[in-house]
Amino acid sequence: MKKQELLEKNHDSRTRCIVYTRVMGYHRPVESFNVGKKAEHNQRVKFVESKDCI
Repeated sequence: MKKQELLEKNHDSRTRCIVYTRVMGYHRPVESFNVGKKAEHNQRVKFVESKDCI
């Protein structure tokens, strides 16, 4: 079964996840951003620490 089919099949039983980000020193939910701020958030590069640094 494809991933998209599985997601559609279980759509009603899934729990909604709220994503928060730190803006100007405090945390805000991304869903409350305007269209421009959401686009800016999607373009950000996510930091991934390599396991060699640990």
